[in-house]
Amino acid sequence: MNQPAQYSWEEHAQWWIDGFTGGVDPEYVEQIIPMALRELDGYARVLDVGCGEGQIARVLQSRTNINSHIVGVDPTQGQVDVAIERAVGEQYLRSGADALPFSSGSFDAVLACLVFEHIDALDEAVSEVARVLRPGGRFSFFLNHPLLQTPNSGWIDDQIIDPPEQYWRIGSYLEEAITFEEVEPGVRVRFLHRPLSRYVNTLTAHGLFLEAMFEPAPPPGFLARSADYAFAASIPRLLCLRLCKFSTSHSLV
Repeated sequence: MNQPAQYSWEEHAQWWIDGFTGGVDPEYVEQIIPMALRELDGYARVLDVGCGEGQIARVLQSRTNINSHIVGVDPTQGQVDVAIERAVGEQYLRSGADALPFSSGSFDAVLACLVFEHIDALDEAVSEVARVLRPGGRFSFFLNHPLLQTPNSGWIDDQIIDPPEQYWRIGSYLEEAITFEEVEPGVRVRFLHRPLSRYVNTLTAHGLFLEAMFEPAPPPGFLARSADYAFAASIPRLLCLRLCKFSTSHSLV
């Protein structure tokens, strides 16, 4: 993979807050937040890694009992400042995923939502998630689907055939690479593409084992708003892995 470039989310913090929080983004409202709530239901001590301005952590805090302990961490100070201002009882700290400031076994569940495709230190971050999880704890791992994040992927409008067709071109899926996507004029977001096997093998190597995988179709609100995606109701944008930290009291045999 290419060497990491100097990049900071600080310059894009307000863009993210304005465009993806406060109920303005249908993918979060209709799909991501409801899935996170289902996956983390019943867990008292929850860590949100890469929490941004805290929209998922806030909902978790508001839906859980008074004894719940919800904590969010993010390396971007601009996001953490807003999260603290908007908090409803949960806590926030500035921290990267590769050096979490918590003791081992501190949490019953960890959430990472659309975060790891921006993290260079994959092995270190996964190791830290496994460390702070208690044995038997859950890791809820949401990614932009790796098939859609391959280098040089994108929509193709084939006007030569009759009738015309629209399809998604898949780039070099097996190649780990850094790309920059211009998500809107003047905003270029850095992504690290990795094949799914790289994630699963790294997770397993750190004692996090796959229990379930979900590839939901894009929600209706997103399809209605995004004309370029109108023909892709059957192509998932989101990949969700449900993982459990292996307990030494259990046998793999």
